[in-house]
Amino acid sequence: MRDFLPAEKARRERVLAVIRERYRAHGFDEIETPVMEEYSRLHAGIGGDNEKLAYNVLKRGLDADAIRAAADDPANLTDLGLRYDLTVPLARFYATNRGQLPSVFRAIQIAPVWRAERPQKGRYRQFVQCDIDIIGDASARAEAELVVATLDAVDALGLEGGSVRINDRRVLDWMLDSFGFGAEERPGVLITIDKLDKIGPDGIVAELRERGATPAAVDAFDAFLRRPMTLEYNPYGERQIRKALPDGAPAEIVEHLVGIGEAVAAARASTGSAASAEAASEGLAGDIPLVFDPFLVRGMGYYTGTIFELAHPSVDYSLGGGGRYDGMIGRFLGQDAPAVGFSIGFERIVDLVTERTDAAAPAVVLVHDRDVPQGELLALKAGLVAQGSRVRLEQRTKNLKALLERAAADGYTAFATVAPGTTTASMEVKPLG
Repeated sequence: MRDFLPAEKARRERVLAVIRERYRAHGFDEIETPVMEEYSRLHAGIGGDNEKLAYNVLKRGLDADAIRAAADDPANLTDLGLRYDLTVPLARFYATNRGQLPSVFRAIQIAPVWRAERPQKGRYRQFVQCDIDIIGDASARAEAELVVATLDAVDALGLEGGSVRINDRRVLDWMLDSFGFGAEERPGVLITIDKLDKIGPDGIVAELRERGATPAAVDAFDAFLRRPMTLEYNPYGERQIRKALPDGAPAEIVEHLVGIGEAVAAARASTGSAASAEAASEGLAGDIPLVFDPFLVRGMGYYTGTIFELAHPSVDYSLGGGGRYDGMIGRFLGQDAPAVGFSIGFERIVDLVTERTDAAAPAVVLVHDRDVPQGELLALKAGLVAQGSRVRLEQRTKNLKALLERAAADGYTAFATVAPGTTTASMEVKPLG
C-alpha cells in the first residue's frame, strides 16, 4: 500500500480521466459500491485464488472467550471482507438494484481493491481497477463493445499498437475432453497449461506427467502441440480459430468468436482505416488487433465463456483482461443473467503512459515578496483562476531555483514574480523549465 505525492497523484488522475471519458463515450455509466462485502459472498468459491488473498474483517464485540471458541474455524470470526475485485460487488449490486437499471446495463467501476499479496515489484496490496461490464446481453456484440472501448481508451492514452488475445472457456473444456482428460483433473491441467508461455511445450508435458494426468490424454496433447504447422498468415476469423484447434471444434462457439471479430472490425473500420474497412467487408478482422489463443486460460473461477487479455508490444505481460461470467449473477438474483466484463490493469498502464503537457489549463506559480499585501495576492490569484488557470502562491526563498524545480515537478508550467502593486496587466508570466 502506497502514498502518492502530488505530482504522481495528478498524473494518475489525468490517466483515469482519459479512461473515464472514453468509457463514457461508449455508453457506459459509472457506479460505486462499498469497499466491503459480506464474507460469505467473497468466499463463495467464485473468486479463484483471490479468495485466499482476501482481507477479512473481525466481527465487532467479540470477547476473548468468543475468539477462543472460534479458533478452529476463522470464518466464525469474520462477517465482512475488503473486496478483492470489482466483479463480485457488481453482481451483488445488479441483483440488488435490477429494477432501477436498463435491460442491458453497461457499467463503469473505477476503484481500489485489496489483496494480501506478497510485496514485490508490480504486486500491490491496494491497487486500482478500471472495469467495464455489460449485463443482459448474451450476444457477441457485448464482447465486441468491451474490446472496442478498451482499445479506444488505450489508444487515447498514447499506447497505440495494443492487441487482445481471445479464447473461450468452453473451447478449453471441449479440447481437454477431446484429448481424454477427465473432468476431475481439468482444473489442475488448466493450471499447468496456463504456464505455456513461461515453460514451453516440453515443460507443460513434463509437468502434466508429474501431476499424474491421464497418460493417453497427455500423449494426445503432446502430439497436438507438435503437429506440423504451415507458416501462412491467417487474420483473426474462422480460419485462424479452426487452424489453432483440434478438428471438430463446436460450430456454435466458433461462430460466437468469429462474430466478435466481425463486430470489432466493423467498429474499427468506421474510424477511417482502409485496411479495416476492406477486412470488415470480408467478414474478417484483418489488421484489427485480435488474436485467437486456444491456450489462454485466465484463473478466475467464475468465467463461463469468452475470455480475453490485453497485450502491448512494449511489455511481455498483460495489461488487463476479462471474460464472460454468465453464472455469477444468478447466485445472487435467483435467475441467470448474461454478463461479461473487461478490466484494465491501471497500475501497469499508468507506468507506460508518456507524460504530455496539459495545454487546456495553464498552471502558474506566483512567487511573491514578503511585503506584498495579502489582499493583492488573493486578488491576483482569483483573477487568474477566473481565466481558467491553476494558481499556487509561493513566498520567495533564497534558493529560487529549488522552489521553481519543485513547482515544475508538481505540474506547474509557468511562474511570475509579484511585488507590491503588481497587477494582472503588469505581471510577466514566464515558462518553467
